[in-house]
This record gives sequence, C-alpha cells and structure tokens, in this order.
Amino acid sequence: MMWHQLLLLLAGVFAIVVAQDANPDADDGSDYLRREHSLVKPYTGTGMDIPLWDFGGSTVVSNDYIRLTPDRQSKQGHLWNHVPNNMRHWEVRISFMVHGSGRTLYGDGMAFWYTKDRMQFGPVFGNQDHFSGLGIFLDTYSNFDGDHAHLHPYISGMVNNGTQKYDHDHDGTHGQLDGCSVSFRNGDYQSHISISYYMGTLSVYTRVGTETDWKSCLNVQGITLPTGYHFGFSAATGDLADNHDIIMVKTYELFPSGDHDKDAEVNMDGVLPSATHQEAPREHVETAKPTRKSTFAVYLFVLIAILVLGLAGVGFWYYKKQQEKARKRFF
Repeated sequence: MMWHQLLLLLAGVFAIVVAQDANPDADDGSDYLRREHSLVKPYTGTGMDIPLWDFGGSTVVSNDYIRLTPDRQSKQGHLWNHVPNNMRHWEVRISFMVHGSGRTLYGDGMAFWYTKDRMQFGPVFGNQDHFSGLGIFLDTYSNFDGDHAHLHPYISGMVNNGTQKYDHDHDGTHGQLDGCSVSFRNGDYQSHISISYYMGTLSVYTRVGTETDWKSCLNVQGITLPTGYHFGFSAATGDLADNHDIIMVKTYELFPSGDHDKDAEVNMDGVLPSATHQEAPREHVETAKPTRKSTFAVYLFVLIAILVLGLAGVGFWYYKKQQEKARKRFF
C-alpha cells in the first residue's frame, strides 16, 4: 500500500515538473532560439522571398505582417518553414492578429502545423485533411450547434497519423486532444500563443492583448511526435471572412534537465504520431440539407401567412369603417 502511494506521489511530482518546464513563464535559460525555424521583421531577403520559408495561395508579405488571407470570401493561404525539424523538445511562440469588418459573422480561422507534408491546400483551415502530425486550430466560427458547449473563438489540438479525418462541420471535436475558448479576435492588439512539445507532453498557452501572464489552454501527456517534420501555418475563409496575420514566430529548442531525457539517443525519425488520450473519432453524420421541396414549403407557408395577415388587416379596417358609419347615422 505504501509503495502504491509513493508511486502516485512521484508521478504527481513529475507531472508538475513537466508542466512547469513547459510554461512559457518558467524561463530558466535552458532553451535556445533556433533561427532557422523563426521569423521576425524584416521578413524578406532579396526580392519578395522569405529566407527559409515558403508561402502560397492568398498569402501576402508586408513590412509589418504576413497576411495568410485577406478579409474576403473563399481564400486560402499558407506559410511553411522548409527546414525539417531535428529537435526532440521544442517551443514555438507566435504573435498574430485575426481581425475584419464582420461584427457578428466572421471566419473561418487559422492553424499551426507540425506535419510530414507541407504546402498542400485542403479543407482544414487551408491545409490538407488526413494529415500526419500535429495541428493546433484557432477556429473563429462555430459550424455546429450540437453536443459541445464551448464558445468561439476556440483553440483545439489534434494528433493524426494520416488515418483520421478532421470533422470541420463539427469544429474538430471528434478527435481533439483538448481545447479552450480565447477572445483573440478583432482587438487593437496582437495576440500570442505558445505551443511546446516537451518530454511527451503537448502544452498550449495564450496571452491576449495587454495580459502579462500566460494562460494555460491545454496540457496533454502521452504525445509522440517524430523529428523531421515541418512547421507551418495556414488560414482559410469561406462564405465568411477575416484577415489572418502572422506577426512573429520564435522557435526554441528545449533541453531537459538532469536524467529526464534518458532516451535521448533514440531515433525519432519515422515514428508515427500518436496520442494516448484524445476524444474518440465518431462517425461523421452529414447535417441534413434542405431540399427543393422543403424550401418550397417554407416559402409557401410564409406567403400564406402574409396573405392571412393582409386579409385580417383589411377586414379589421372595413369593420372600423362600418362602425364609424353606424355611429354617424345614430347621431
């Protein structure tokens, strides 16, 4: 019994240590800026090329930001680091802005990627579906009013080995690791997100506007990510739109202290991405779309209602006129 309690205590202490090490506020100098995976102003070198980065689609580079999509409908843009990552433990800090003219309706959102394939357009915030690796999604529009109760904007994460489909119609909750609601849209300020992978734990922290402290969004253990994948970003608009801007990217290599990283010599190239804990994928059920018959029935109902109300108004007016004539005859 005592051994069981001691093991539980040690496991709890280890989890706390890992969480503290992954917290951006717990900067003890044991990290190293990797410039080949970072992006700061001025972005461009000679011409309009960005050294070590590729971009495409609707992406536009300016002096102050890299805009993945403009505030216009049906746009997709991406930005990818073309240097493969060889770090076992890393943290990426991104400064960004999502803003537009929409007050109540806007979308769709943007994503951070650490994946095997790069520069592939698709339906998942401008990137391909059935990806292999990690996706962190900054979703600004709720596509589904079902069994999730979170508010938007919503940040969530997903680890995929290429076999799962991201269910965009249900906001990706059919397979997410975890998530949180963060009001990062349409402020007169930059927002910041920290994404770290450290000793099998994925941590996401946010800092919005004038906030000085990082707030935990998700912290999930049991994650396996290989080396050799690429960092990237993408964004998409549909019927709704927003500007999705990347301001700065800083990537750090994290170094475990003491004997934490005993398997440091293990080759992580070619390892399949996996997560021991995430919401089980559910069968995709298409939302019923209105047919021509149902649409015609709605229009017919509205037309009949208007006619009934109109006839009722005419009848009431005629009744009032008759009443006034009767009173005149009486006097």
